[in-house]
Amino acid sequence: MEVKVLAPAKINLTLDVTGKRSDGYHSIATIMQAVNLYDTVTLSDNDSGIITISCNYDGVPCDDRNICAKAAYRFFDYCKTEVKGVHIDIDKKIPVQAGLAGGSSDGAAVILGLNKLFNTMLKPAEMFSIAEKIGADVPFCLQGGTKYCTGIGTDIKKVPSFNCEGIVICKPDTVSVSTAEAYKKVDALNPHACYTDEMIKALYSRDMFLISATLFNDFELALKIPEVNEIKSIMLKSKARGAGMSGSGSAVFAIFTSQRRAQKCYDKLKETYNDVFLCKPVKDGCKIS
Repeated sequence: MEVKVLAPAKINLTLDVTGKRSDGYHSIATIMQAVNLYDTVTLSDNDSGIITISCNYDGVPCDDRNICAKAAYRFFDYCKTEVKGVHIDIDKKIPVQAGLAGGSSDGAAVILGLNKLFNTMLKPAEMFSIAEKIGADVPFCLQGGTKYCTGIGTDIKKVPSFNCEGIVICKPDTVSVSTAEAYKKVDALNPHACYTDEMIKALYSRDMFLISATLFNDFELALKIPEVNEIKSIMLKSKARGAGMSGSGSAVFAIFTSQRRAQKCYDKLKETYNDVFLCKPVKDGCKIS
């Protein structure tokens, strides 16, 4: 049997790092938004009794280091069954090390896919319980939509859906960001008011001016990546309502209230950059295709 799962990317409309915890993790407050840029994760069962992985994207480990393998082992452990033979193929469209949660979304897709493949009938809360043991963004990727995430990112609440006519995402070709290094630089920032609180108010007001004006990311502030600023400049000159870096970088996104302007921005960026995507917000997370 074979199951295909669409795994969406996410952007962070805001990302405030609110402190360092005793366990070494950081506390955050963020508004995450799923978009219709998808990896496709295909799971097929076999009699091997082992988990194997393939991927079309150079540099992605195809062994037990891959988050998809970790997700599979956690799934079988939760279900209290022996590891079954599964091949996981990842058709990757979401750039890696971009702050778009591509790996986390693939991991979430494995949980959803295995639940379908082996007819284990886990409830959403049970799949969430597995997800939060795999990575901070994995539970969100299961749920998708527009969410207010706190703690390490796994405490999730609903907020009003974010809507716009277009989102353009661009990752600089030569910049990838180490999350660990990014957090070190964020730790050195001066304290500031929480933008996420203001974004929640803006989402309730449905005022695009307020939403656009409240886009914020502590990592963007701390890292000061020149290529990010160059991309933002192109986006804003293309009449984006707002633009910002996603996650710990280095992908940049812009929001548009005009499909035509979003397309023009996409076309302009494609003249210089390879990883450019035109998408829209979506209200769901990983889904069986």
